[in-house]
Amino acid sequence: MPAVSDIDPGSFLAIVAAAGLAGVVVTALEPRLVIPVVVVELLFGILIGPQVSDLAKVDDFTTFFGNLGLGMLFFFAGYEIDFERIRGAPLKLGAMAWGLSLVIAYGIGGALAAAGVVASLLFTGSAIATTAIGTLVPVLKDAGELRTRFGGYLLAAGAIGEFGPILLITLVLSGSHPVEEAVLLIAFVAIAVLTGLLAVRSAFRGWGALERTFEASSQLAVRIVVVLVFGLVALATDLGLDLLLGGFVAGLITRQALKGREVLVFESKLTALGYGFLIPFFFITSGMRFDGSALVASPSALLELPLFLGLFLIARGVPALLVYRRVLPDLRDRAALAFYSSTQLPLVVAITTVALERGHMRSTTAAALVGAAITSTLVFPLIALRLRRDAERVTTA
Repeated sequence: MPAVSDIDPGSFLAIVAAAGLAGVVVTALEPRLVIPVVVVELLFGILIGPQVSDLAKVDDFTTFFGNLGLGMLFFFAGYEIDFERIRGAPLKLGAMAWGLSLVIAYGIGGALAAAGVVASLLFTGSAIATTAIGTLVPVLKDAGELRTRFGGYLLAAGAIGEFGPILLITLVLSGSHPVEEAVLLIAFVAIAVLTGLLAVRSAFRGWGALERTFEASSQLAVRIVVVLVFGLVALATDLGLDLLLGGFVAGLITRQALKGREVLVFESKLTALGYGFLIPFFFITSGMRFDGSALVASPSALLELPLFLGLFLIARGVPALLVYRRVLPDLRDRAALAFYSSTQLPLVVAITTVALERGHMRSTTAAALVGAAITSTLVFPLIALRLRRDAERVTTA
């Protein structure tokens, strides 16, 4: 943490105000227009950032909170995965679809690298093969999709589409010693599994005591989860792994510990902490870092943005249309799944950040990828929601 004298209270206040205003804008537009709040947060981050109004700067203090928000974002991505619902066919089909996506994405990345459009097929292909189901959880929850049969297939596809790229970042993209990284990953998973078993057993023995703290000032249940999230994030980081993995695994453990319990009040408190405070920091600071000048200054970069947007849909959408033919016979349902699966953002930001730091990606390519990811988060869920409404209307008619 930086010294108090290094903290810029004006930047902190601008980010907090932008987060509050983003909530006002999204609430005012509903239900006429459903826009994921993360998109508005990113746009406000660009507006208050150094490239537009220069009301706020990214420093060590705001970066610290942004990293906490990223950890919480992937906590919720892991938390929404209920293995009882997605095991069997949904998980198998999700793995098949992502495997096919990876083949397509690396093929596209190789072709772009051979043509000189991008510098690295590995980083570009990995970014194209991601998904952003964690980002879409609030939208899906508000639409009532998480408890539907369609939602089960979507959550499984999203789980594989996020966890697979996280492993790529951890084992291949972030480290120069993949064998050592693999050993560390196994050690981390073993520790996480042990923690999960202890959490599940202790939850069944003492959940009544935790429930009594829901409305008390001690808030013991929430504090335990916060320690779990940031403890695993810190452990993953200390082991040289990616912090995304720590947040994701913490979410999986919490879901198992709360299995079969009435936890609506508990979930609402976690949602308030995550989506009300920490997660907006990540998206707003990401918007502040967005290199719009590189995008505008290069005509080729402007052309790459719609190119990447289309490639997202090809790499993640085409497998969804093909793999789910039997379980989702209605083309509208499969198309909705394709658009949801093609929505990308957090992992694109993470991968392009790593690629830029290691000199494997041009700033124009990174800006085009992030710009395409922002556009996908704004446009694709709206199309998917409309397709799902049309499919349900036909079914009930």
